[in-house]
Amino acid sequence: MTESRVLLVDDDPISLAIIEKQLARQGMSALTAASGQEGLALLAKEKVALVISDLVMPEMDGIAFMHAARERFPSLPFIMLTAAGSIESAVAAMKEGAFDYLEKPCKGDAFQLAIRRALEFGRLSGQNAQLLEHFQEKFSFQNIVTQSPVFRRVLEVAGKAAASPRTTICLTGESGTGKEVLAKAIHCTSGALPGTFVAVNCAAIPEALLESELFGHVRGAFTGADRDREGKFSRAQGGTVLLDEIGDMPPSLQAKLLRVLEERSFEKIGSNKAIPADFRIIAATHRDLAEMVRKGEFREDLYHRINVVPLIIPPLRERREDIPLLVDFFINLFRQHQGKALPGVSRKALGVMMEYSWPGNIRELRNVLEYATILVSNELIRPEHLRLTGSDAQSRPDPGVMVEYHLQLPPDELSLRAITDRVLTLTLERCGGNKSRAAELLKVNRKMFYS
Repeated sequence: MTESRVLLVDDDPISLAIIEKQLARQGMSALTAASGQEGLALLAKEKVALVISDLVMPEMDGIAFMHAARERFPSLPFIMLTAAGSIESAVAAMKEGAFDYLEKPCKGDAFQLAIRRALEFGRLSGQNAQLLEHFQEKFSFQNIVTQSPVFRRVLEVAGKAAASPRTTICLTGESGTGKEVLAKAIHCTSGALPGTFVAVNCAAIPEALLESELFGHVRGAFTGADRDREGKFSRAQGGTVLLDEIGDMPPSLQAKLLRVLEERSFEKIGSNKAIPADFRIIAATHRDLAEMVRKGEFREDLYHRINVVPLIIPPLRERREDIPLLVDFFINLFRQHQGKALPGVSRKALGVMMEYSWPGNIRELRNVLEYATILVSNELIRPEHLRLTGSDAQSRPDPGVMVEYHLQLPPDELSLRAITDRVLTLTLERCGGNKSRAAELLKVNRKMFYS
């Protein structure tokens, strides 16, 4: 407490002198101001941990002073001083944002306790503010690397949906496209605290445990429930629940989730007490939910309930213009993590990556680059450093090497059609039977390749 400085604001000089002496006995220094305007001027120049202000002052009262100060210092705690018999005014001040109030004259024990609690509150508020700022810097939309027009439109809609903190969102896209990254960007843009983002992988938790994981349970709800347990829904109050791989959620739990969305409340297992569902649900899946509904594998009513704002994240092969940006982003990241000079990627290696189909999408790109950066030392990453494991990894020619086809046909069978058929066959073999890749290599669309 010796390092904590307090600002005292009161138009009564005797009151200021008394409180200043009380603070000095606790080893605390104080700045004094005779008005709200003078207090604001001091706050602009000096750093303080707590403000103690009289509630009733001429020109600018304590509440007006607090609101003006909070515009620049939103987490600064205020204790209001009030004359005896004006408790209603003090309570009103707390509703406006004051941390506590004290009746004049301030008594020793009550005064010390209020100071201690207010300083601790201010310290925690400051830490939370720093944590929130760091979270927003790391997971904001500005940190999602793209120059793809398609993905930019997705981000534009996501940004608008983030402003509605209870609207349900459905993210679809292949594995590794960054569904959780986008979910976190939506969460932090909505202004929710970092600790209220809770992700649950519906495919990774056994059916018998998933309900308890989400809803929580009370003691004695089932065999082995020897104590109350908070579920993910309780932990996410005021924030976001990401239900990843919702297509794998058991049908019995789908019905209960539908009820949560419709009634905006839930109950712990073994309890009849309704708890408000004060959180947003973001559903994510790599599966085609509409097709699952047609096959009877997913509830149609739940599908429509979670698909309020559908966001489809395109795979990396459909936004190849993002590959150079992502490569630079990850190389810079690994420079920091590994603490060594990484000159970058050679033109040939970048060409290979631009041609590769990336079945694992951004997650695969990151892993490939991380492996390559471990192998190299003060040299450019070359094609031989890239550990590509997709079906077309071996079939893609180095962009700097000529593609060779050996055609041998009897003279009586030689024709343009026969040569074309042979080139198509050899290309398909080179691509391991991948028709889409073969069509891409020949620079024709898939339909033309088939015909």
